[in-house]
Amino acid sequence: RDPLSLYVAGERLCSTEEATAGSGTYTRHGFIFSSLAGCLERRNEDSELPVVSVVRDSESQLLPNVGAVVTCKVCSINSRFAKVHILYVGSTPLKSTFRGTIRREDIRATEKDKVEVYKSFRPSDIVLAKVISLGDAQSNYLLSTAENELGVVVARSEAGVQMVPISWCEMQCPRTHTKEFRKVARVQPQFLQT
Repeated sequence: RDPLSLYVAGERLCSTEEATAGSGTYTRHGFIFSSLAGCLERRNEDSELPVVSVVRDSESQLLPNVGAVVTCKVCSINSRFAKVHILYVGSTPLKSTFRGTIRREDIRATEKDKVEVYKSFRPSDIVLAKVISLGDAQSNYLLSTAENELGVVVARSEAGVQMVPISWCEMQCPRTHTKEFRKVARVQPQFLQT
């Protein structure tokens, strides 16, 4: 698709003398503007003027909603939270990356006061989490792993080998047999990303 046919919200499309405003547009001061990001569609209907609409690309429309299970990659951790990039919503890969935060109190359902972030996640871990709120202005989603099915699904040991879960709070390196703490997910087969 031609990138020039993509419009952002608030972009001027044409004058109201050239066309009639359709869905995804609004008129102001004799001009038609895009009210959302998407592609311009021009249809000639029965009226003399064509109808211009802006339609969203169905693939780019997918956003993490509250309650959605997402697959994310841990970027950084500190004592209060883990910062992640959301990669998938359900089993659908996202075209653009969304940032998320898993706060210390949202890591486990029990003994929340005893949770330590560095014993739950490490940078580059792949985590299943649930969206609990749409967060703040920086499109930062708040995520939770406080269910048995949620948590770390893929983690590499310091030797660079994919670790094997041995309990709900530990994973082990098959090469060095070193154990590392994690908030391990009891993975449901439908969430496994190959």
